[in-house]
Amino acid sequence: MARRPYHIIIFGASGFTGQFVVEEVARTASEGPKGNLKWAVAGRNRTKLEKVVEQAAEALSKPELKSEVDILVADVSDPDSLAVMCKQAVIVLSCVGPYRFFGEPVVQSCVENGTHCIDISGEPQFLERMQLNYHDQAAEKGVYIVGSCGFDSIPADMGVIYTRDQFKGTLTAIESFLTVSAGTEGGCIHDGTWQSAIYGLADGNNNELQQYAIPFMGSDPSVVKRTQRYLNEELTESPVQYGAYVGVGGISNIFKLVFAGLMFFFLVKFSFGRNLLIKFPEFFSFGFFSKEGPTRKQMEGSSFRFIFHGEGYTEGSDPSEGKPNGKIRTLVKGPEAGYVATPIAMVQAALTMLNESDSLPKTGGVYTPGATFAKTTIVDRLNKHGIQFSVL
Repeated sequence: MARRPYHIIIFGASGFTGQFVVEEVARTASEGPKGNLKWAVAGRNRTKLEKVVEQAAEALSKPELKSEVDILVADVSDPDSLAVMCKQAVIVLSCVGPYRFFGEPVVQSCVENGTHCIDISGEPQFLERMQLNYHDQAAEKGVYIVGSCGFDSIPADMGVIYTRDQFKGTLTAIESFLTVSAGTEGGCIHDGTWQSAIYGLADGNNNELQQYAIPFMGSDPSVVKRTQRYLNEELTESPVQYGAYVGVGGISNIFKLVFAGLMFFFLVKFSFGRNLLIKFPEFFSFGFFSKEGPTRKQMEGSSFRFIFHGEGYTEGSDPSEGKPNGKIRTLVKGPEAGYVATPIAMVQAALTMLNESDSLPKTGGVYTPGATFAKTTIVDRLNKHGIQFSVL
């Protein structure tokens, strides 16, 4: 891998999320190996990729990007083009969702060509299928395939590990409560993320928050449980039980949520219903998702907060006797979740992989973020870039 021309290739760079990943890579290039990150962008359409690089150059006041960043043409429907791309990179950042449809060819090509792969999928079925189908091959090749390295699910997965590490004793259970805030400009999420939710789910009162909370339906519970299983089976560490909840506001929001939820879970089970959801995202999500995505002003005013409530046995106590006698509360907070925090998390995951290879799992494979980065300094890296972990 040391002889490959690029440390990182961003595949799907012209997509809505991909464009912000490009900006984040450009912003943090000095954190690459020996202070010099070599990177390129890739996708189906050269013209669109050129436009994304120009946009990043303008946003960051770095006109040199237009001449320094190489552009590669590759398509998930053309395995040869994927192979050519993968052979040139140490890590491919896969930004091509919905991953159920477009993610697997990238994973397969990375494994076959000895290239690490990081994605930002929030689709539990895809993530688990990749582990089932490619873990052994990736292990043989010494390749790390790490999914859900965006807002789904680095804050939750690393938040659980951070909470465990801060607890003086044996932590046995954690519940997380997520709240998302929009600024005066409001907020919304791009249609591509909406589609991922549709296909991802096609198969299946909290006083601390001062609002109603419901079980979180995203990928976090699945990812965290896979991490805890790895830490227990491979590193013989005591596993932590995990429950995830999301705050939904007051009673009026409950009625909206019940109505929208019933409609969503009915329609998502049928092809005609999924087509309606995809065609009219704003209507069915009360404006929360749109085909245009959020504006930069909306992103600047948005933020997220995860509060973790943990309990366990303090130092000197026997976990096999009696009830837990210790508690801990921690906070993970950051900027807008989908297009600011997600690129930060994805890029820091890649930089951690490049700079701290000795701290990764001993063998390659398909892993969760927590399994991959539990023994690295990724939390410190995230703290420096606006995704902050603290004890309350």
